[in-house]
Amino acid sequence: MSANSNTFDSVKAAILSAHKSTTSEEKVSFYNRWAETYDRDVAVLDYCAPSLAANSISSHFNAVREAAVVLDVACGTGLVAKQMKKLRFGHFVGVDGSEAMLDKARETGLYQDLKQSLLGEEPLPVQWADTFDVVVIVGALSVGQVSFSVIRDLYNVTKPGGYICMTTRSNYDNLEYKAALESELRQIEEEELWTCLEVTEVEDWERAVSEEEDGYISGAVYVYKKH
Repeated sequence: MSANSNTFDSVKAAILSAHKSTTSEEKVSFYNRWAETYDRDVAVLDYCAPSLAANSISSHFNAVREAAVVLDVACGTGLVAKQMKKLRFGHFVGVDGSEAMLDKARETGLYQDLKQSLLGEEPLPVQWADTFDVVVIVGALSVGQVSFSVIRDLYNVTKPGGYICMTTRSNYDNLEYKAALESELRQIEEEELWTCLEVTEVEDWERAVSEEEDGYISGAVYVYKKH
């Protein structure tokens, strides 16, 4: 077994163990433990969602990006902010359930503010209503993680005319969640609250870790503009 394979196997085992976490406390505890090696581990998975989301936002955003205020939801260690910084976005506020992940995000020096909050269980601050030019959530919208019910919360904190970017996985165990997520996205559009700018299906999203899948799993990026 090569060192590379061994590294992938260890990352795979760690992620599969996280899938056994059922309570919020167990999930937060897992991410607190994972924070130290998170960036290295997701690099092993060829995890491209942060760069894909950043590029999608960049392709639609036509205001002054250096002045834009971005809410990075489920920010983790700051991978999305790092990608957006390369695209000249400069003001970031981060939210995550894991204090250890937030400590890593703080070390990047990219965030003006960081807040610990259990997404889907605690509402975002009411004073954030209509505040952010861009709201982005990458990696958290999937089965066993954050409920798609948070989407209304994300909508509420976005400025009129602002952008909301979301991602989810398209692999087998997430298909039911993805269908429910997309139903909610369409419902908000039918209420004429936002316009869909982009839905991009990506074949090589990240390396598969479940026992039922090999190679790479697929994923999707969504970008909406608030009315």
